[in-house]
Amino acid sequence: MEKEVILDIKYLDKSYGSTTVLKNINMQCYAGEVFGFLGPNGAGKTTTIKIVAGLIKKDCGVVTVCGKDLKQDFEGALSCIGAIVENPEMYKYLSGLDNMKQYARMRGIDDPRRLDEVISMVGMSNRIKDKVSRYSLGMRQRLGVAQALLHQPKLLILDEPMNGLDPEGIYELRMILKRLAHENGICVVVSSHIMSEMEQLCDRVGIISGGRMIGTYTVEELIDQGKDTFCVYEFKVSDAGKAAQLCGLDEKHYDVNAENDILLCSIKSDTEADTLADINRRICAGGVKLYTVTPKSTKSLEDVFISLTHDSQGGGQIA
Repeated sequence: MEKEVILDIKYLDKSYGSTTVLKNINMQCYAGEVFGFLGPNGAGKTTTIKIVAGLIKKDCGVVTVCGKDLKQDFEGALSCIGAIVENPEMYKYLSGLDNMKQYARMRGIDDPRRLDEVISMVGMSNRIKDKVSRYSLGMRQRLGVAQALLHQPKLLILDEPMNGLDPEGIYELRMILKRLAHENGICVVVSSHIMSEMEQLCDRVGIISGGRMIGTYTVEELIDQGKDTFCVYEFKVSDAGKAAQLCGLDEKHYDVNAENDILLCSIKSDTEADTLADINRRICAGGVKLYTVTPKSTKSLEDVFISLTHDSQGGGQIA
């Protein structure tokens, strides 16, 4: 089934005087996905987002939202977009509900059922009548998302939404964004430089560095791209020395080191599953107690991101 393209960016350029900020940016984002727009600080993420949101003009290139060209049908394209660029602005002396009503009036929306719907979407129903001054940063972010969703956009854009949030706030916002994409079919585009969070949140990511796109990938593709030839596993056992002897018999495709009750095995990635099963069998059959097995060296999205952006900044090939 062909995916519905919500945001389509082609050959996007932007410069300020002699400084090139964006060069030949190309990417597509689809309905029903969380797309992570990733890059170091100053890479061009916010500039790209501001162009898509109509806040600044591009030099050249084409940006379409739901098939509507941003230049030829500016109002039509923007009607498909909900965005939070930097922190959402609110009247702190008013309640969350009054802020929502005021925003709805500005957008020409007079259906109270829609207010209730988006407030419920972001999990704010039980606190919506409290003053915004009493909200945590995470709650203000969720209320901002509710405002951005009020006019039923197909594209939701959030620029560094996790900044300043505590772990609970990050988790709550992550779950909200996943539901909006996967259950409501919205295309959610999140820019960030926090790789550990993007690994848990995103379906696909696009990486930008120095104003140029390095590439777009599923999270799984990106992590697989950086996998090591060998994986190191830690085995907690009752007798590491005996376990090492048991595992070392007639085996050449892994190395064994023993220290106290910890056995470290370096295993080839292409035989990982079979080798793990064989090690477990040998240890247990030899009368050694096996308590836990823990992977000790696995590539993360952050590892691959650092490698890719370092290569591009250092003059490496840009895909």
